[in-house]
Amino acid sequence: MTWLGLEGKVAIVTGGASGIGKAVCQSLADEGVSLALADINEQAGAATVNQLRRQRGANHLFVKTDVTHRESVRALVEKTAEAFGQIDILVNNAGINIPRLLVDPAGKEELTDQVWDTVTAVNLKGAFLCAQAAARHMIQSGRGGVIVNMASESGLEGSEGQSVYAATKGAVYSLTRSWAKELGKHGIRVVGVAPGILEATALRSEAYERALAYTRGITVEQLRAAYQHVSIPLGRVGTLDEVANAVAFLASDRAGYIHGTVINLSGGKSRA
Repeated sequence: MTWLGLEGKVAIVTGGASGIGKAVCQSLADEGVSLALADINEQAGAATVNQLRRQRGANHLFVKTDVTHRESVRALVEKTAEAFGQIDILVNNAGINIPRLLVDPAGKEELTDQVWDTVTAVNLKGAFLCAQAAARHMIQSGRGGVIVNMASESGLEGSEGQSVYAATKGAVYSLTRSWAKELGKHGIRVVGVAPGILEATALRSEAYERALAYTRGITVEQLRAAYQHVSIPLGRVGTLDEVANAVAFLASDRAGYIHGTVINLSGGKSRA
């Protein structure tokens, strides 16, 4: 048995096909957790599950899921319960970020109804639907469980050119605290993690960087250089593994009295 004691647990990880979600899946699998990897990208999700099966030698499940649709989320929870007989952990990781300005005098990258609706649907409605479905199963089973919500340091600090993203992540702080007050009595812990600036991933696409650089009036090259020169007391960006390992710890009984709070993972970054 490992120090975290997660062997035999079952976890749903949304957005698990890439980025932080994929790292979380790998970390949990290393701890002996059986995974239901949920993602809208079927090809990437199936490939990640096959990789985990080969490397970790355990049974894992991929479920194509659109977290913004209730029936898709319901099917995810049902398939997970049918495959493994239990659900112990939900990692609410699926998210999207589309940089836009509130007002763009040039009319190039201005926040629209469509962008607003898309980002809030995935980051807020998706978190709500998944938490509700998983918590309902956990309550009915009588086993309790853990919900880990993925917030962001920008949810407290705000972020130029990313107001709707930052707003949704700020809301995740409140959802985490509120759900903790509701679900604690059922033996369900609710916690969150808030990463700051991390190493580059496939999600940090060229299109994303172009849009974000535009909203800040700089070049893509200047934006990339800025990742290394912001005020981070530890003097470096974070790694995906560091976020994933924090999630694994919070999902374990070693963190059994951590509840209703969001852990900042930003290397001490602040505006100062």
